Amino acid sequence: MKDDNLRGAALMSAAAVIFAAEALAIRWMTARGIPTEMQIAARAGGQLLWTLPAILATGAIVFRTQRAGLHVLRGVASLLTWGGYYASFARLDAATATVLSFTNVVFTTLMAGPVLGERVDRWRWAGALAGLVGIAVMLRPGGGVDVLGAALAIGAAIAWCGITLTSRRLTRTESTATILAWVGLITFAGSAPFAVLAWQSLSLADWAILLAVASVSPAIIWLVTEALRAGEASAIAPFQYLRLVFVAAAAWLFWGEAPDAWGWLGAAIIVGGAIVVTVAEARRR
Repeated sequence: MKDDNLRGAALMSAAAVIFAAEALAIRWMTARGIPTEMQIAARAGGQLLWTLPAILATGAIVFRTQRAGLHVLRGVASLLTWGGYYASFARLDAATATVLSFTNVVFTTLMAGPVLGERVDRWRWAGALAGLVGIAVMLRPGGGVDVLGAALAIGAAIAWCGITLTSRRLTRTESTATILAWVGLITFAGSAPFAVLAWQSLSLADWAILLAVASVSPAIIWLVTEALRAGEASAIAPFQYLRLVFVAAAAWLFWGEAPDAWGWLGAAIIVGGAIVVTVAEARRR
């Protein structure tokens, strides 16, 4: 069957929209005083809820594995990624935090050789080096970017590499249901104690926002998976970067936020490098 790139692009674009909506919701929830720890625990609970049908259908069998250590590592990487990602939006403008999250493909490329033994071709190296240049431009001395916020965003991107690299290993032997069930379990168990310590009473409106984000955000994984199943990865993967357009436009409209000229230049270099890596990686596969 011929790859349905149009359907794949639509699904990947839908994932980008939800990703952007989650980013904007993080800013909104933080502005309303909802602790980041509670946001992450709710997100993890939503992930676990999405695997509930598989758990109910198979029982504990869905957790059966001989690679528990790798599942734990992936779950910890997910928790660190969400923690840094969510916290970065409390300190950076939404567009900058989003752009820095794209650097995960840069760091994954740098680690693919020594960790997975992959051959990294010149295009992937070029994209990765461009991403590093873009980071330097965006975070130049005196650029006005919050250092801690940038460190949290980049730390989240590095932790994201752990998700990518462990997923590549796990998908060789594990079902998607098993991987997602373990992720939901570990991230919820890891985030719940912090949420309890940071707990505070919320209004019904705050609970509604929190539960909506927790319920909808896990759809991103399903949409991306189905998009890659429908079409050619090299053709549809770049559509994930549409979320920067949505986030930047909404942040400017609602909060009057926008990076300066140097920030936009750095963003363009990072996104350009990330797209080169993404397309080269997709063509390699």
